[in-house]
Formats: sequence, structure tokens, C-alpha cells
Amino acid sequence: MLLPSLKPTHALAALLALAACRPDQIKHLPGTKQIAEETANWEVKHITPNDLLHATRWAGDSLTAYADTLLRRTLARELAKGGLANAANFCRPQTYPATDSMARKWHLRPRRVEWRPAGSGATAAITAAGLQPDTVRLIGRPAADTFYYQRPIVLRNSLCLRCHGQPGRDLTAAEAQLLQAQHPQLQAVGRQRGQVLGAWQLTLERDGVAEFYTLKTRKKWKEHKMPKLF
Repeated sequence: MLLPSLKPTHALAALLALAACRPDQIKHLPGTKQIAEETANWEVKHITPNDLLHATRWAGDSLTAYADTLLRRTLARELAKGGLANAANFCRPQTYPATDSMARKWHLRPRRVEWRPAGSGATAAITAAGLQPDTVRLIGRPAADTFYYQRPIVLRNSLCLRCHGQPGRDLTAAEAQLLQAQHPQLQAVGRQRGQVLGAWQLTLERDGVAEFYTLKTRKKWKEHKMPKLF
């Protein structure tokens, strides 16, 4: 029995259908993962006041940990060059370009303040009660669109002892005199491990906090890679 022949148009349609079923012939649109993530980020998401406080803690911890790591690497680099006085000039991680870039991305303003005894008259003074080593962080919302983060800076690293430690033990008497001459405002000297040197204080805007919370809860947030400093 002879099978009926297919018309040319029917045969062409059949060939196209077969070709479409071959996996190796399928072409995926480029950037589909990025498009999906961007679409998800534009979805309306209900964020509670407690969520924003959690995001303030996450953002503050992320930036201060990142800046502290940069500080340790920078001090190690400068001390390796043999100059304690020069290394002390780099003890301002809040001003590093990488820290500033991260701060601007999340709409926050970081600063580091030195602990001074109560009654010293310093405008940046912080009472000891608010900076005990067991106080991990302080989170607040002083205004509707403003959040606040504070974390104590505790002397735990041997690099910090090179400037803040005991003269004659962690640094020479000559180095201590040189630091005092170059940085007369420095009060956190003669310290030991475990003592509080000061605090990180961050002021955050609501938009940046909300964006950080959205990315964090969607598991899109990735830790920042440390830039090469050497």
C-alpha cells in the first residue's frame, strides 16, 4: 500500500517542528538571570520598621568589617616599609576610597570617634557606659528617614598595639614621642588588649537601608572582594 505523499508546505512544517525539538538548536536569550533579578527587585515588598532596623545592623556590620579589614592590610603594608609614624597616617579607614564607594552606594555616612573619659570636654566624647566591650552594637532610628548604627572599636589586633599600646613594650619611647608630636589629639594610648579605643558611628538614610534589606533577603547580596593593596 502506498502512503500518501506530503505536500511541500506540510513537509516543510514537519521539518521545522523536528528541528525545534533538538536541544542543541535551542538558543537562550542573553542576560535572562539578570533580567529575572531586576524584575524581582522591582516587585512591591512590604518592609516593617523592625526589618529596617535589622537592615541597619546588616549594613553597619558589613561596612565596618570591610573597612577594618582594609585598615589591617594597609597598616601591615606601611609597617612593613619600616615607618610607624607613616603608618599612623593611614589609620582612617572611613576615608578610604573603597569605603567611601560602599558608603555612597548604601546612602550612609560613616565616622570613627575616639573614646575619651567623661568630662574631658570633647564634643565627640562617648561615655564608657555606651562603649563596654560586651556592647556589640547600638541601633536606633532618630528620625523617620534616618537610622543610626554604633559599634565599639575594641583593641584586639597586634597591629593596633603598635600605636595604641604600652610605650617601652609595644612601641619604643621614641616612637611614642614621635606619635604624640605628630598626633597631639590622640588620647587612646597606653592601652591593652580588650580595651575600647572608640566607636564606629554610621548615619543611614531610609532608602539605602530599604534597598539593602531587599537585596539581603533575596539572597542577592555578595560580600565585597578585598581590593589589592600590595
